[in-house]
Amino acid sequence: MIKLIVVGKIKEQYLNSLIDDYKERINKYHKIEIIEVKDSTITEEAKEILKNIGKKEFIITLEINGKKMDSISFASMIDKWFVYNSTITFIIGGSNGLDKSVTDISNYSLSFGDLTYPHGLFRGILLEQIYRAFKINNNETYHK
Repeated sequence: MIKLIVVGKIKEQYLNSLIDDYKERINKYHKIEIIEVKDSTITEEAKEILKNIGKKEFIITLEINGKKMDSISFASMIDKWFVYNSTITFIIGGSNGLDKSVTDISNYSLSFGDLTYPHGLFRGILLEQIYRAFKINNNETYHK
């Protein structure tokens, strides 16, 4: 299963449509769940995030200082992570980032570059890359 734990709700309908579209596409390959926790203080967000993580999940935190990779490498990593883990959990923090209590349990810190993205748009970008990874790993064509 793919799980996203994210801080905040998406208010814009066009972003919700984008997110729903990629959730539906990903669901053809793996079950996917998105858990939204309330936008609050970084400490309170961390408590809510940690409540939603199981003991055997592979945790990937999205962090500006994380490791950068291209789509082919990302697909390869997802394939590798699923060999040993039934659930891969991606965590997207709020506007203040992630509390140390969350980053400390991370198995992998991932960055999509040095740019800052609006939260909802980034959620869509992450989902698109997860979908792209499944297309790559299944040798299926997808636009480049």
